[in-house]
Amino acid sequence: MSELSASDPGPSIGPGPDSAGFPAAQAAAAPQQLPPDPAPDGELAEGAAGPVPAPRLAGRSRHGKRLAAEPAGEREPLTPQQRLLILDAWVRSGLPAADFAPLVGVSRHTLYLWKKRFDEHGPAGLTDQPRGAPDGSRLPEVTKRTILLLKQAHPDFGCQKISDLLLRGPALPASAAAVARVLRDAGYALEDVPGPAAHEQPVHRFERAAPNQLWQTDLFTFMLKRQNRRVYLVAFLDDHSRFVTGFGLHASQSTALVLEVLRAALDAFGSPQEILTDNGSQYVTWRGTSAFTKALGKRGIRQVVAAPRHPQTLGKIERFWGSLWRECLEAAVFVDLADARKRLGHYVDHYNFQRPHQGIDGLVPADRYFGAAPEVRRALEARVQGNALELAREGLPRPPFYVAGQVGGRGFSLHAEGERVILTDASGARQDVELGRPAEAPPAAVPEPAGPAVLVAGEAPAAGEGARPAAPGASPLDAELTRLREGGVLVEEGGAS
Repeated sequence: MSELSASDPGPSIGPGPDSAGFPAAQAAAAPQQLPPDPAPDGELAEGAAGPVPAPRLAGRSRHGKRLAAEPAGEREPLTPQQRLLILDAWVRSGLPAADFAPLVGVSRHTLYLWKKRFDEHGPAGLTDQPRGAPDGSRLPEVTKRTILLLKQAHPDFGCQKISDLLLRGPALPASAAAVARVLRDAGYALEDVPGPAAHEQPVHRFERAAPNQLWQTDLFTFMLKRQNRRVYLVAFLDDHSRFVTGFGLHASQSTALVLEVLRAALDAFGSPQEILTDNGSQYVTWRGTSAFTKALGKRGIRQVVAAPRHPQTLGKIERFWGSLWRECLEAAVFVDLADARKRLGHYVDHYNFQRPHQGIDGLVPADRYFGAAPEVRRALEARVQGNALELAREGLPRPPFYVAGQVGGRGFSLHAEGERVILTDASGARQDVELGRPAEAPPAAVPEPAGPAVLVAGEAPAAGEGARPAAPGASPLDAELTRLREGGVLVEEGGAS
């Protein structure tokens, strides 16, 4: 074994086996000969053969550049044919997965996964499987069709409103996000609605805690298209529930007409604690006390007047005017004032008892006004649970049925579960209800609206107003002419005179 000299630039001394093959365990006890200090940069060490630089003993530098192996590029995924060949070679080799996997550059878990998919699905199981949830909506097909039909019939309906209507109508559960996904898949696109300008003050929202604490009132005007006649609509709306407690449609906007609607609303639903108005001449006078204020004082009702030129204070009834215009008045053509009164009464019934309101968590105003909101919510949830089973079995929802309300101050709900009708009281106790066969009734005529519409005394309909128009080719004199012919007074042409 050669000895290291000070002039030999060979490797440094370290523990290693000696000439006899035993480990140099006692090497640390003997004094070691260390190599000389390295020569300055650019010089050669003494006794070096050729231009070999002195070795660095301090390790690699912490700064500067160094060469490193280029990182291996991403491996191309194997095709299904290659995976099949690898599986075949593994089976033929008889090697364990842990020994065979490194030979082909995959993990043993990958081999096991490929074999499991091949055993379950054959060669098709070796193709790449899509990751994540499937694209598109996962709602039942009947729910998707109902969403698209609602949107086509009412283009102004938003996702939340469609979701609320599905819950209250056919009892099809679909969140607003799910509705938006269905509409997006059908080709609908989101539109950016401009928000309030930067200089506008933020709107401060308020809501009374119970019904009949505060009513809002305002007037709205529009034209009867056929008669080219301007009419005026006055309404009273409960602040807590958005329930329309009274309305009237008239040809003028006098204080007397507003007072007639107020009296009808108070007689139907009792007196509120306060009534919020604007500064219109029907409600406020600049000299003395207005007739409207005096009428409220006699009943112990406090009048609250909004600030001038600030319609946001009456935002709830202003929102009602907007809904009324978009959903009814904009497209409706009324025959006359009487026809407009009747059809507006039906819209108010729809608004009070059927139309979900986003401001009150998808309930209708009647649910809140009559204090039946918890019972209605429980009935709707029970309907959704029962309807989900029908959708799974038959693919079509059952006709909706539920009743909720209060009797003697105690809440109840009545809903259908399959062929059964369940009565649930305020404590949650359930009871089956037996239904008898209903008697056959004659077809009903068009009902009168249930809303408290007001016809003011002295404003009777004009002659012929509200009557059904004559058929084409008919005349109001036909009946009288027939009577004269039957009495022999009038003779047909060509007959004896």
